[in-house]
Amino acid sequence: MMYFQVHQPLRLSSFNFFTIGSEAPYFDDDLNKEIITRIAQECYLPANDLLLHVIAKNPGVRIAFSISGTTLDQFEMYCPEVLESFRALAETGAVEFLCETSHHSLASVMKGTEFEEQVLNQASKILHHFGVRPTVFRNTELIYNDYIGQKAYELGFTGILADGAEKVLGKRSPHCVYVHPEHTDFKILLRNYRLSDDIAFRFKQNGSSLSVSQYMSWLNAIPEDQPIVNLAMDYETFGEHQKRESGIFDFLRALLETVSETESLRMVTPSEALKIIPAYEKLSVPQYTSWADQEKDISAWLGNDMQRDAFDTIVNLESQIKSLHDEMLLTTWRNLLTSDHFYYMSTKRNGDGEVHTYFSHYPSPYEAFINYMNIVSDFTLKVEKASKKEEVFRDGASYEHDRRHQVVPEWAHKIENQHFHIAS
Repeated sequence: MMYFQVHQPLRLSSFNFFTIGSEAPYFDDDLNKEIITRIAQECYLPANDLLLHVIAKNPGVRIAFSISGTTLDQFEMYCPEVLESFRALAETGAVEFLCETSHHSLASVMKGTEFEEQVLNQASKILHHFGVRPTVFRNTELIYNDYIGQKAYELGFTGILADGAEKVLGKRSPHCVYVHPEHTDFKILLRNYRLSDDIAFRFKQNGSSLSVSQYMSWLNAIPEDQPIVNLAMDYETFGEHQKRESGIFDFLRALLETVSETESLRMVTPSEALKIIPAYEKLSVPQYTSWADQEKDISAWLGNDMQRDAFDTIVNLESQIKSLHDEMLLTTWRNLLTSDHFYYMSTKRNGDGEVHTYFSHYPSPYEAFINYMNIVSDFTLKVEKASKKEEVFRDGASYEHDRRHQVVPEWAHKIENQHFHIAS
């Protein structure tokens, strides 16, 4: 199974302390447009065109995508031709679209129903754009534990993708289909992170590129009693992270063609895998796991005090915002929940730190934190202002209701009647 994640956040404007209260925009529309249109030309459009041609010539090719809601919205605004190319892939019948949180957020670690609300919103977006209802779930950055699996099951999904980290599996293989410990009809597909990262991060090393023959030798070395290999990576690997000059597109084309022509291998979508491959055994995952960093937990987003402070501050606005029933404030709040904002605040070093720095447009994690908190401070003022207006409106409405339905005391009736007789 080969799955690609497609995600671009709404990056924030530069927002210093003196900008608070100035009505300045929170999101840098020019930067967001520049980035997504550039990546569309370098990755999405050529990669989608490649897949369309490969699928046409090789009916056995199967691919899965998860496209975040923030990315779908940006496609609509800035490069609708990309949406059309994904729709063309959907029409082949060889491509499956998975569900996730609409804002690529950390809603799954929040209390309440925000996770469910975002998942249902995303499912509606997938249906709207591609005419299909997703049946398999992929959480933000493959964040998973038993509780998240249970919530996905209760939402009606048949299975979920997670990372095949050793701390979860022990000596067991990621090349089997597992089931939730409490819901044995809910299946778990585990990513082979080594084989995935060989393409995503190690395609070009020491001046040479990974060859298809080498990669196929690794696939063919997997024992026959281990029925599935799940490869999952950012779609931006092709043309953005690994540039066209590296040969990454030629590699992808040759790999798909070779796998589809190999009799001992069969490409499947996630939903097909869940239907045809029997479950191996129950898999309990009590702690959070993800596909990020060496720890493969949620420390990429909530690993230091800055990240936790920023996250707690924005989360604490939830009940106040939802009580206002203001769609614009709610959308802004959800865009501020996008996981990337907290990812940029990571202070990890070495290899993980280099990856965080690569994706961030801030000079440092501290500046990412300060900029974010300035925006949240301004946003909090807006929410409080809206709450006061709502209170005035409710007080006014309550007064009018009481005025119209008040019980008139007996002495008032007597005065009213007396005045009536005098007037007549």
